[in-house]
Amino acid sequence: MISQNNIRNVAIIAHVDHGKTTIISKMYEQSDGLVFGASINLDNNTLEKERGITILAKCTSINFGGIKYNIIDTPGHADFGGEVERILSMVDGAIILVDSSEGVMPQTKFVVSKALKAKIKPIVVINKIDRADSRISEVIDEILGLFIALDADDTQIDFPILYAAGRDGWATKEIDQKTDNLNIIFDTIKDTVSPPKVEHDSPFSMLATMLTSDQYVGRLLIGKIYSGSIKVGDSIKTMNLSGKTIEQTRLTKIFGFQGSSRVPIESAIAGDIIAVAGTTITSVSDTICSLQVEKPIASTEIDPPTMSITISVNDSPFAGKEGSKVTSRTILSRLEKEIETNVAISLNVSSNGEKFEIGGRGELQLGILIENMRREGFEMSVSRPKVLFKEDNGKKLEPYEELIIDTDEEFSGIIIEKLGSRRGEMIDMRSLGTGKTRLTFEIPSRCIIGYQSEFRNDTRGTGVLNRSFLGYRIFKGEISGRRNGSLISNSDGEATAYSLYNLEERGAMFISPNTKVYQGMIIGEHNRDNDLDVNVVRSKQLTNIRAAGSDENIKLTPIKSLTLEEMLSYIQDDEIVEVTPKSLRLRKIHLDPNKRKRK
Repeated sequence: MISQNNIRNVAIIAHVDHGKTTIISKMYEQSDGLVFGASINLDNNTLEKERGITILAKCTSINFGGIKYNIIDTPGHADFGGEVERILSMVDGAIILVDSSEGVMPQTKFVVSKALKAKIKPIVVINKIDRADSRISEVIDEILGLFIALDADDTQIDFPILYAAGRDGWATKEIDQKTDNLNIIFDTIKDTVSPPKVEHDSPFSMLATMLTSDQYVGRLLIGKIYSGSIKVGDSIKTMNLSGKTIEQTRLTKIFGFQGSSRVPIESAIAGDIIAVAGTTITSVSDTICSLQVEKPIASTEIDPPTMSITISVNDSPFAGKEGSKVTSRTILSRLEKEIETNVAISLNVSSNGEKFEIGGRGELQLGILIENMRREGFEMSVSRPKVLFKEDNGKKLEPYEELIIDTDEEFSGIIIEKLGSRRGEMIDMRSLGTGKTRLTFEIPSRCIIGYQSEFRNDTRGTGVLNRSFLGYRIFKGEISGRRNGSLISNSDGEATAYSLYNLEERGAMFISPNTKVYQGMIIGEHNRDNDLDVNVVRSKQLTNIRAAGSDENIKLTPIKSLTLEEMLSYIQDDEIVEVTPKSLRLRKIHLDPNKRKRK
């Protein structure tokens, strides 16, 4: 193998709003061969901004000083662990961009841990050093402590540190020496990150790492070329991880990157990252290669779906009032479009075409799909997530996960207690020094539904939870579900403060006064283990004028607010989430209380 010296492939790891898009945009503005109309667009997804994680991997290409810098943004959550590993297999270094005031955020720690495990060379950039509340030395200590806790090797711990003000477009190696450009970032990548090791004289081969689509050419596979070269019109074949040929075809288009825009090119060489069109069924982790190649490129398998939700048409009394896309046909069309580019999602349609089972890796991944659809104007009903079981020789098998948790020592007790109650088995516990502990568990996938939010609360947002699929094992038996029943509206109308106040002793409320409700809608959580039908639309009977304003003086306990993922993990098998562009409601599948009793 030889080095492709004029290319550097690096990942960029940063929390949303730490200046990732700004600094990459400024690097592009200062680059060679700036193309009019090309742009940088990282974390432009509204959901990415809200949740503080990167959801979609993106590739940006910048030319500077005769070198092409391919910069890849990585997903930032454990539900996307397999994709992160595949993305990192394309790069030889990583820029870890950290805000000078906020420091390393929990969502960033997950990707950093994957990068260090892959033996990738890190470059730390402390951004926004011009902030009045910056605490640069403390942030550097935090990063060093994180690297030590994540078992970084000696070469990784000896990382270069740069200081930047991305908004103003400058960076420096010495904190007290201001510059007027970002040249030091380019130079540090060039000197620190190894060029890709490639085989120029071997036949063409590339590994498909990302899947996307183009409105003009259809499916596009993105990946790094490991050997040889390719040009438009060349005959190729594709192989899966076991070496079986998937299809033979000709490449109809090749795209390079200029900024974060795709630009058509005629040919490409080993070491570069490109997008190709012309395949029909080839997917992520498959090898695209010349006809004479016999062995596929090694890669991580796509983790199989371990849980699913069922989506159906919204049939509540409020159906069609808040969304524009409400039919089963439009829902199916959107889901079919999703599986074209999202390899982690599977789709099964019921025999009558009215229900759609969506498989995925976790409730966050499934929740993101639902959230995107509701923002596009869809209305739907969504079931409780269920784990996908298998049978082998008459024995019931269930998916297992390995959880690796890094947390402060003070929180380890509550984590062990809660995961133990969820059928988790602790495999290892060791101190990482600096007050940190690493816990390793093996646990059934169904037993960690809803645990992410608990974990975040228990560790006060500082813990890091990595999960990976272990395989299928013998079913471990039923576990107790939610202990509390539901408070269910027994009539249609608007909730009143008077009714809600009188129901507070019965449980916690999910709705506030003046919320429109219908029979069968869940309005709160009962203190006891049974469901209770209640009247939330009743007003106080006024007997004289003096009592007319008494409702205004009622002090209500704050409502229990749930996110979409929390709702999905909260509901029972006889309950669903009603999703519309404006509202999220919990309800019973059967709205009529008499039907529920018969069931």
